[in-house]
Amino acid sequence: MTTTQHQTTMLRDAAADYAAAVTAVKRRVIICAGTGCVAGGALGVRDEFLKQLDALGLQTTTGVDNGVQGDIDVYLSKSGCQGFCQMGPLVTIEPEGILYTKVQPTDVVEIVKTTLLDEGVVTRLLYVHPKTGERRKTKEDIPFYHRQQRTVLKECGELDPEDIREYIAHGGYEGARRALCDMTPDEVCDAILRSGLRGRGGGGFPTGRKWELTRAQPGDVKYVICNGDEGDPGAFMDRSVMEGNPHAVIEGMLIAARAVGAREGYIYVRMEYPLAVKRLYRALEDARAFGVLGADIFGSGVDFMLHVMEGAGAFVCGEETALIASIEGRRGMPMPKPPFPAQSGLWGKPTVINNVETLAAVPLIVRDGVEAFRARGAENSPGTKTFALTGHVANTGLIEVPFGATLNEIVYEIGGGVTDNTGNITDAPFKAVQIGGPSGGCLTQEHTDLPLEFDSLGSVGAMVGSGGLVVMNQQTCMVSVARFFMQFAQNESCGKCVLCREGTRQMLALLDEIIAGEANAVTLEVLEQTARAVKTGSLCGLGKTAPNPILSTLRYFKDEYDAHVFEHHCPAGVCKALTVPAILAELCIGCGVCKRKCPVDAIAGEKKQPHAINPETCIKCGACLDSCRFDAIVQGAIQ
Repeated sequence: MTTTQHQTTMLRDAAADYAAAVTAVKRRVIICAGTGCVAGGALGVRDEFLKQLDALGLQTTTGVDNGVQGDIDVYLSKSGCQGFCQMGPLVTIEPEGILYTKVQPTDVVEIVKTTLLDEGVVTRLLYVHPKTGERRKTKEDIPFYHRQQRTVLKECGELDPEDIREYIAHGGYEGARRALCDMTPDEVCDAILRSGLRGRGGGGFPTGRKWELTRAQPGDVKYVICNGDEGDPGAFMDRSVMEGNPHAVIEGMLIAARAVGAREGYIYVRMEYPLAVKRLYRALEDARAFGVLGADIFGSGVDFMLHVMEGAGAFVCGEETALIASIEGRRGMPMPKPPFPAQSGLWGKPTVINNVETLAAVPLIVRDGVEAFRARGAENSPGTKTFALTGHVANTGLIEVPFGATLNEIVYEIGGGVTDNTGNITDAPFKAVQIGGPSGGCLTQEHTDLPLEFDSLGSVGAMVGSGGLVVMNQQTCMVSVARFFMQFAQNESCGKCVLCREGTRQMLALLDEIIAGEANAVTLEVLEQTARAVKTGSLCGLGKTAPNPILSTLRYFKDEYDAHVFEHHCPAGVCKALTVPAILAELCIGCGVCKRKCPVDAIAGEKKQPHAINPETCIKCGACLDSCRFDAIVQGAIQ
C-alpha cells in the first residue's frame, strides 16, 4: 500500500469508526465551551452532568473512540463558541436539538431527569423571545440563529474541537487531500481566485491573488502565516474559530502551503487567548499523529511543518510586517512597503499571510467547489462574514451572515431590536453602528438598507475591518465614542512614524477639549485637518485607519460636535462637564448628603423633602452623583 493509500485509508477509517460509535449513542449533550460560556461556568455544568449521570447509573462517555463498546446512554461532549454568548452557558440536547440557555450546575438534575430520562423539556431554561415572551425550543426557532447562514462557524458550535476524528468525520482534511494529491499549485491558486475569496481581516484583498504573487517568487524556501492577532475592542471572531475549529485553520494553511510552495508555517496568536492556544497545540499534535502534518503528506511529496507563535498582545502586530518582526524576535513595528511580504517576508523569504477566518473558509472552497462558495454573498464579495454583534441590541454574540446583508437584517432580525440603557427593547431606531472597531467608521439610519460588503462600505467611509459591530442607541454621545476609539489607537500606536505617534495624541487632546467644553471653531477645524493628515501619511494600517471614527462621526454627526463646541452642552447628556446633574424627586428622600457634599451650595431643599440643583450655580463636579446612595441623581439634564 502506498503512502497516499495508507493515509487516505487512515482518514476514512477514522471517519467510519467515529460514525459507527456515534450511532451507538442514544443522546448527545453538547456543552458550549467557548471562552464566554467557560467564563460563565460551563465547565462546572459539565462536571455536574458527569456527577448526576454517574449517580443514575447511565452509560456515559466523554469521548467517542474505538474503545466504546455497546450502546451508550449519553455522550457528554463540548463544543467551541455557539455564538449566542449573551445566553450562555448553553447546553444542546441531541437528537431533539433542544437548546437550554443560562444553564447553571443547579439546573443539571432537572435536565437529566426531565429530558434525558423522561424525554420532556425544562421550559424555564428555553430561550424567551424578547418581544413576544414566547419560549423557543431549538436553534431553528430562535431568530438569532434562524436568520444567519453559518458556514465557517457552523462546526464551531457542533463538533468537539479537541477530537480530530470528529472533524474528519465531517469531511475534514478532504480538501487538503484533494489539493495535495489531485491538484497542481496553479489549480489551487486558480480555484481560490475564481471563488472571489477576499481577506476577512478587513483589507479585502483577493486571497487567490496574494497566493499567486507568493507562488511566482523564485526560491525554494517560502512561508505561510496565519494572522490570529485579533486586537480590536469587542472582536472575538478569530478567537472563536481557533477555539472551536482549529483543524479548519490548519487545513486552510496546508492548502495555502500547497498553492505557494511553502514547507513551513506559523500560527500567530496572542497569548491573551489561552483556550485558543491550548486547543491549537492539541490540534497540531493530533494532525501530526494522523499524518496530515509532517513529511510526505498523503504521499504527495509535500512536507509541511506548522508552529504556534504566541504574541504579547500588541495591536500593531496585526499588521503584516509588524507580525513578521515579532516572529523573528524583533519589536513588532511596521516596515514600509514595498517590498510586500509576498516578495520578502519572514526572514526575507516570500511569505503569504492570511487571517484566521480567511483560512478557515479555504477548505470549504476546495472540498465543496467554487460555485457552492459563490452561491452566498455579493458579486464582488462572495461568501459569508462573521461579526461580533454587541452594544445596545437585544441579542448579542457571534454571528455569520452572507456579504450583502443589511443593518436592518442584522440589528432588528438577528439582533432582536435596539435596547435602551436599561436593556429594554425600545421602539426608537438605533443612532449609529460602529463597524470595524477602531479601524472602521459609523453607519447611521440612512445606511439601514446598505448591503454590507467591501465596496459599499468603502463608499460611505467605513470598512468591514475585523468584523466588530457595535450598536448604539439614541442616548449615546458620538463625540465620546470617537474619543474612546482614539484613546485605544493612541495607546496602541507603536510610535515609529511621527504622524501616527503625535497625530493620535493631538486628536485625543482635541477631543478632550471638546468634551470638557473648552473648544472653539478652530478646534473642530484642526481636528479634521489632523485626522486627514494622519490618514494620508501614516506608515501602516493602524495610523491610516485611526482617524476613521473621527471622520465618520464628523461627517454624520456634525450637529453633535457643534452642540458641544458652540452651545456647550452634550445632546446625549453624557459628557459630565457639559451637563447639569438632576435630582429625581420620586427617588430623593431628602437625606441632605448631596447638599453637604456640594462645594458651591448649588443644592437646596428641606430635610426629608426632595432636593433640587440650581443649574446656574452648579459647576458639574460630580460630587453629588458620587455621594447619593439612592440613585436619585442622574447625569443628563442638558444645560
